[in-house]
Amino acid sequence: MQEWKVKQEIYHRLNTQHTDDLNKVDIVITENVKEDALRHFFEHVDEWIYPAKSYAVAFCYAYWISQDYLNEEFYMLLNDPDLLHGNDPYFRTYKEDPDTYNYIMDKVKFPIPMLGMVPDIKEYYDAEIGPK
Repeated sequence: MQEWKVKQEIYHRLNTQHTDDLNKVDIVITENVKEDALRHFFEHVDEWIYPAKSYAVAFCYAYWISQDYLNEEFYMLLNDPDLLHGNDPYFRTYKEDPDTYNYIMDKVKFPIPMLGMVPDIKEYYDAEIGPK
């Protein structure tokens, strides 16, 4: 098992409740997934907009894992159905929806700017599977 997956598993075993659990908050389901996903990178979004949030989080996680764990490749990570630990029912892999991920890739350049909701996503990432 990859090192980041071991860290992720340990984190989820030790931390069973999260402030953004889907069963505890009101969520908004969008049909404008591409634009709403992009908003997460450049705006502070005060509501849970799904599945847009799932795409933004997966994109960030795949990028950061590929940077922090040298043997991991961005697109392979986006194709891992367990990238988000299997607890996001709205997550789709790259293979399932390359059009949306390619749209995000065209608009968000690497390194991912620390704007919008990205700092919040990064806090979760660092706590869950960051290299530190």
